[in-house]
Amino acid sequence: MIQTLTPTASLVERTYQAILDAICQGTMAPGERLTQNDIAERLAVSRQPVGQALALLKAQGFVAETGRRGLVVVPLDPTLFREIYELRAAIDPMAARLAAGRLTIEDERAGREIIRDGIRACSTGKLDALVQADVDFHTWMYQLCGNRLVPELMGNYWNHLRRAMGEVLHGAGKAQLVWVEHQEIFRALTGRDGERAARLTQAHLESAAARVMAVVEGRERVPIAR
Repeated sequence: MIQTLTPTASLVERTYQAILDAICQGTMAPGERLTQNDIAERLAVSRQPVGQALALLKAQGFVAETGRRGLVVVPLDPTLFREIYELRAAIDPMAARLAAGRLTIEDERAGREIIRDGIRACSTGKLDALVQADVDFHTWMYQLCGNRLVPELMGNYWNHLRRAMGEVLHGAGKAQLVWVEHQEIFRALTGRDGERAARLTQAHLESAAARVMAVVEGRERVPIAR
């Protein structure tokens, strides 16, 4: 079920976020047909914001036109995920290196809270909280690096990664390993050791890529009917 809308953003933004979250969380499955009427009814909005939200999601690669079937949720694409990790291999270590020299006391406090959220999510096993904490940690580091293009560029790609992360973090020990790695990176950042932070981030990225690609390549591709 798509989550209930909240009044904190414009109607189009809220509609877009609700559909995006449903796709990323798998409640709108790969290959599922999407119609404006159905979504509008489920969200209790008019067709106009739904149409605008779907147009944006199409431009971002989450939905696609399929002839007479109309719009469907795009299946997970291993090529796209490999390309995302190629991009992250260049961006993430750089962001860690730059962030290490820019942390304030407030930044450290925010990072510690994210670490606590991640550890708490590990103990509860709530996948949505685990995924959000993971996104929050890397977004925090991107924002600290001082290059305003980095969080803007990487935000959309993290939404694609969210589609596989639930399965990656599911199972005993997997989430805990991720947060051990995050804590090591955090210690390097708060120690102002940019080179160590970059090396740890690179190692974390390599293990994350292996885990995500195992999920994406192992999942049965859902054909798009045309």
